Amino acid sequence: MRWVIWRMIWKYLVLDNSAQREYSARMSYIPSDTILQKYADVLVNFALGGGKGIKKGEVVRLSASESAKPLFIAVHNAIVDAGGHVLSHYAPDEEKGDKRRNDSYTRYFYEHAKPHQLDFFPSKYLKGVVEEMDHSVFLLAEKDPHALSGVDPKKIMARGKALKPFMDWRHEKEWKGKFTWTIALYGTPAMAKEAGLSEKEYWNQIIKACFLDEADPIRKWKEVYKEIDSYRRKLNALSPKIDRLHAVGPDMDLWVKLGEKRNWLAGSGRNIPSFEIFTSPDWRGTEGWIKFNQPLYRYSNKIEGIELEFKNGRAVKAKAKKNEKLLKEMIATPGADRIGEYSLTDRRHSRITKFMAETLFDENMGGPFGNTHLALGMSYRDTFAGDVSALTDADAEDLGFNDSSVHTDIISTTRRTVTAHLKDGKEKVIYKEGEFVL
Repeated sequence: MRWVIWRMIWKYLVLDNSAQREYSARMSYIPSDTILQKYADVLVNFALGGGKGIKKGEVVRLSASESAKPLFIAVHNAIVDAGGHVLSHYAPDEEKGDKRRNDSYTRYFYEHAKPHQLDFFPSKYLKGVVEEMDHSVFLLAEKDPHALSGVDPKKIMARGKALKPFMDWRHEKEWKGKFTWTIALYGTPAMAKEAGLSEKEYWNQIIKACFLDEADPIRKWKEVYKEIDSYRRKLNALSPKIDRLHAVGPDMDLWVKLGEKRNWLAGSGRNIPSFEIFTSPDWRGTEGWIKFNQPLYRYSNKIEGIELEFKNGRAVKAKAKKNEKLLKEMIATPGADRIGEYSLTDRRHSRITKFMAETLFDENMGGPFGNTHLALGMSYRDTFAGDVSALTDADAEDLGFNDSSVHTDIISTTRRTVTAHLKDGKEKVIYKEGEFVL
């Protein structure tokens, strides 16, 4: 869910008061200027730069659709105030609408593009974008969460594979310490409706989750990240001793091989909010089964009742009560039948209490048992316990890091106990009743 770059187009936004008034008149709920400014401050002066914010003269690529315009403007202005430069990446909203009106340019593309168009990769242009930017902010906002519903999933997967080098270049720059990014959510009426909440209730979750109700949200974020980091450091101290993790509960009996030279990561500003502690395990050691009680929103479709069974590291069975065909098409993508991430969220850290119909929030849900999520597909190589910039593709493969054009987070919020089985034969419970117990 983090890399939806292909959905956007590049154009510069002319900001004028009359357009803003027209936009405001069409929206039934817009957060106050104070909330928007706090939100922008968190993204620009905390989330980017690994918790340090941007520096004077740095270039920030700011991506959004028109539904996120109030926050787009606030973030744009915060970048300017911090002395940075903005690369504007602003796109029209997507709507399923009437085919005759072509309300979705992306849908039109998938319905009419020929194979050579699906495979097209603007290498010179996108290479220049990666070289130019120091940071990226992506604002999620869906006017119609089902804009691409019914589109042939094979075409979507093909386009994702074609654009994969763009993400690879970003990763390479990030691993060298020369690029940071963050993603945030701007609530829309359609997204609130999808979650079964009023717009105000939906925004209250965003405000609480991002600590925008605090006098100084950045200070609060630093306090929370300090506490989360204490558990991360304990996990990393234990990691060299861990052989496998065993997650057991009413909806799972799953073994995950941690792998050699692994670190756990948390915080650092990637994703606002983010309360998870995660790693990318050795995909070859995944065994067992897991059910997911939370739906997956992917490519404008809602996949419900997902069940996966793993043998020898691969998902050998994949079932869903709704949109199973799409799930299987996704898993058929090269590398997408393997685990790329294993994550746990402590319920004491997250203030998210409602289903939000958006992975960015749902994968960080608190609730009575916290949450766990698996990602099928691409691993995060920066979980390597060493200099990731020096890690070759061959070395990463030997260590069990997975590669794919897909990275799909699937979430469970049911009860689970996670036990670390150590290399010396001992066992240690690391997570129980929604909390780390290190």
